Amino acid sequence: MRRHLLRRHLLRLCLLAPGLLAPGLLVTGLLVTGLLAGPALAQGTPSPAGARVYFINIKNGDTVSSPVLVQFGTAGMGIAPANHDGGDAHRNTGHHHLLIDTPALQGEALRSGIPADDNHRHFGGGQTEAMITLPPGSHTLQLVLADWAHVPHTPAVMSERITITVR
Repeated sequence: MRRHLLRRHLLRLCLLAPGLLAPGLLVTGLLVTGLLAGPALAQGTPSPAGARVYFINIKNGDTVSSPVLVQFGTAGMGIAPANHDGGDAHRNTGHHHLLIDTPALQGEALRSGIPADDNHRHFGGGQTEAMITLPPGSHTLQLVLADWAHVPHTPAVMSERITITVR
């Protein structure tokens, strides 16, 4: 637990005051805390047994109009903004990510931060719904809950991938 908190504080220091740490100390700290260890050694925050995420208002095979309201459901875990301090008050929490028209995360992708782009939407403010604009056609959607660093929990808390059609 101490290494986990040290890693969080070191990462924050790197992001908020990059010139404050000497390069050698920074690299040493990142190695010690596992931030430079690579995806093979990284792991998400533990998730409780039975935790799940799901779509509340849409289901596989639905036909919708764009923009579409997508509501995110969670069971067995809470929702917290990505910028929390990781203390005990935030145990068993995460924030949503919506994967659009992208393969399901697996293997190494489950042990590193989820990218932020048009196909990987981040809801780090703790949002539980979003209006998504999609072009007409078939689209796949999947929810993934991740920790403060956008790394999926271990074991991963993911919805089934669903396919919707936008008219």
